[in-house]
Amino acid sequence: MEAITFAGVLGAIFGSFLNVVVHRLPRHESLVSPASHCPRCDTPVKPYDNIPILSWLLLRGHCRSCGVSISVRYPLVEAGTAALCVGAVIAHTSAAGIALSVTLILIVVPAAVIDLEHRIIPNRITLLGAVLALVLGTALDPAGEPGRLIAGAAAGGLLLLAALAYPGGMGMGDVKLAAVMGLLLGSAVAPAILIALLAGVLVGAVVIARKGAVAGRKTAIPFGPFLALGAIVAVYVGQPLVQFYVNSFLH
Repeated sequence: MEAITFAGVLGAIFGSFLNVVVHRLPRHESLVSPASHCPRCDTPVKPYDNIPILSWLLLRGHCRSCGVSISVRYPLVEAGTAALCVGAVIAHTSAAGIALSVTLILIVVPAAVIDLEHRIIPNRITLLGAVLALVLGTALDPAGEPGRLIAGAAAGGLLLLAALAYPGGMGMGDVKLAAVMGLLLGSAVAPAILIALLAGVLVGAVVIARKGAVAGRKTAIPFGPFLALGAIVAVYVGQPLVQFYVNSFLH
C-alpha cells in the first residue's frame, strides 16, 4: 500500500511538471524559468496554489489574481498520470518493469497532448525517452536489453516504412515515438502498435462516416495519441498478450 500511495503522489507531481512541458515545450520556452505563473496576468503561482489536482479544485479552475479560466486539462493530466503510475506499480513486480513502465507513461502522456494541440511530437521528448530507456534498461535488466533494442528498431522501422509510403499520414515524430516505445516495452510493443493502428483506423472510419469520404480523408488526425493509447495498454497487458499469441499460434 505504501508503494501505491507513493506512486500516486509522485505521479501527480510528475503530472504537474508534464503540464509545464505541454505548455512550454512547443513554444520553445524554458521548462525551469520563470517559475509557474498565470499566462494572462503573469502573477507567479503561490506554492499553496500549485498543489496538483487539489489547487485547481479549490480555485474552481480560475487564477486567484485575475480570474482567468484555467483549462481542465491541468488536473486531468495530473490525475491521469497519477493513476497510470499507480497502475504500473500494481502491474509489475520487478524494479526494471516498474521503472521502464513509469518512464514510458511520462513520455507518451506529454507527447500525446502536444500532438493533439500542435500536431507535433518534439524531438526533446523522444530523445529523452530513448536515453532513459537505454540507461534504465542496461542498469536494471541488462539481459533484456538486446531484445528491447530489436523491438525499438522493429517498431521504428515499421512506422518509418509507413511514413515513406504515406508521407501525409505519418510523421517522423510518430516514427521516433514508436522506436522509444520499443526500447521501453520490448516485445510488448507489438500489441501496442497493433492497438494504435486499429484505434486510428476506427477513428478514421468514424470521421469519414460523419464528414463524408472526401472531407474525411482530408481531415488531419494526429497519430501520437493512438500510439500513447497502445503504449499504455501494453504497460498493463502487453506481455500477457504476447504470451497468449505465442502459446496459441507458435506452439
